[in-house]
Amino acid sequence: MHGRGRAGVSGNSGRFRRMTGARRALAALMLALAMPAHAESFVRFAAVPGGVTLADAAGAAPILSDPGDAAVVGHASDDLADDIAAVAGRRPERIMAPPAAARTLVIVGTLGAGRTVDALAARGRIDVRRLRGAWESFLIVTVARPMPGIDRALVIVGSDRRGTAYGVYELSRAIGVSPWVWWADVAPRRHATLAVAAGTRRYGPPAVRYRGIFLNDEDWGLQPWAARTHDPERGDIGPKTYRRIFQLLLRLKANTLWPAMHKVSAPFNADPANARAADDWGIVMSASHAEPMLRNNVGEWRERADRFDYAANPAGVAAYWRERVQANARYENLWPLGMRGIHDSALVGATTADDKVALLQRIIADQRAMLGAEPRRVPQLFTPYKEVLDVYRHGLAVPDDVTLVWPDDNFGYIRHVPAAGERARGGGNGVYYHLSYLGAPLSYLWLSTTPPALVQEEMTRAWDRNARRVWIANVGDIKPAEIAIQLFMDLAWDVPGRRRQSQRAQLDAWAGETFGRATGTAIGGLLDTYYRLNFERRPEHLQWWLPGQKPRGSGWTRRRIGSRRRSPRTCATPGSNSSAIRSTPPPPPIAVPSPPNATPR
Repeated sequence: MHGRGRAGVSGNSGRFRRMTGARRALAALMLALAMPAHAESFVRFAAVPGGVTLADAAGAAPILSDPGDAAVVGHASDDLADDIAAVAGRRPERIMAPPAAARTLVIVGTLGAGRTVDALAARGRIDVRRLRGAWESFLIVTVARPMPGIDRALVIVGSDRRGTAYGVYELSRAIGVSPWVWWADVAPRRHATLAVAAGTRRYGPPAVRYRGIFLNDEDWGLQPWAARTHDPERGDIGPKTYRRIFQLLLRLKANTLWPAMHKVSAPFNADPANARAADDWGIVMSASHAEPMLRNNVGEWRERADRFDYAANPAGVAAYWRERVQANARYENLWPLGMRGIHDSALVGATTADDKVALLQRIIADQRAMLGAEPRRVPQLFTPYKEVLDVYRHGLAVPDDVTLVWPDDNFGYIRHVPAAGERARGGGNGVYYHLSYLGAPLSYLWLSTTPPALVQEEMTRAWDRNARRVWIANVGDIKPAEIAIQLFMDLAWDVPGRRRQSQRAQLDAWAGETFGRATGTAIGGLLDTYYRLNFERRPEHLQWWLPGQKPRGSGWTRRRIGSRRRSPRTCATPGSNSSAIRSTPPPPPIAVPSPPNATPR
């Protein structure tokens, strides 16, 4: 049950109303890039007969969680207390045991780990039959007199630890707190009263099992910011920064991370505290197509580069991989299989197509042996990126239980969707999709310009072909891809519920839920124009060059470049079909210069 509410603009609404013309349009666009688009209808901003009051003039309902529950449940409950305080001005007390008496109470717990929710289920006060054994699912339900001394309670119960956390963050979004409340300084609108209408809301399981992001090209923004501003004591991306990233993922209902991996950053697993923090927050760790067995070759391979050759040095490379398995096996991981060169380059040790197939078959078999006697029980993935796709097509046989993660062409068009035999695989299929890309001469890093309609069309096409196990988006260093990341994760959570909207309708609805119907269509139109103009030609692609060459122009005249404004040719009507975004092929993309030590992805 997914209701739709409406959030407002905090603090700036009066100033926005006083603006006119272009200044008002620009302000709307800038705010739209940051504000939340999600507000569930079960939350009210006045008392509701039969409902549960979370906060009002009398105080805030305590939040109860079990100390024996997963750590991420406690983190989410702490965040909920902060979020309620930000909206209502009163921070709920966090408690670990039921109070003797309370007007209202928020109860948070995981089936089998939260004693209070288990007791409510055993007494038939909450119906958890559909939660048992489900993946990342949850209920938000009101209960009258859940225990002696308690008048009413709002119960958030999850099928597993992430399901519970998602339920808590769903309530935060429902009261008007954006997933970007910390990362983009999105201030929620203040309300003196928060109440939840009586009833049961069921969520999950998600449409895609593993949903996450790849932190890539962190040289420009994420790493310098972490080193100089967020964590100067460390001077790098470390546990303090990663904990904020894990929190963002949970607020977006994502669960998987491929961590930063350029030379500028310390490898994720160089500090064991990073992996411990990921487990603490319930995040599944994996790595890119160039980092088999969770090893960051750019920063962790200490021998000569020519020794990273499984044909010539199998014992040395195998020991390198086995070290990571022994260190991280106790955590929840998606183990990347296969092998490429150290610096995102082609496999070495084989030259002919037949030799490459034979070598990769041997590598995959040996990697799986490292994972234990029953590797089928350990989630694994294989990403046939760039030249590896040619090896796969030449006859590489990947074990049936391994997830095949199909890449796009780096510009939003998926290179391969599963055929009939691949759709029947036990390990299923997935997609590795670029919302940001660095690779000479074809890069786009500075603006997030991939149209939502293209993302929606390509990802739903893949989902229809059973690519439902893993979705990973390369998001660069997170900014400026906030809208794209959120829409990607919303789609991954609920493909059936979101697949029918056109780009313009989607943006209108998003802006309308955020700012109200009076301005939603205007803001949606600005966003729609932005994406359509940049689909015609990304700003980074107006000139291009290869190393050592002079810049080349795009071939556009100055007049054409200067005429990129709203017109019937570039702006569809609100009811236009999303497939219109594919009516013309993408123009040849162009490059931006690479910084020192940057790795093409």
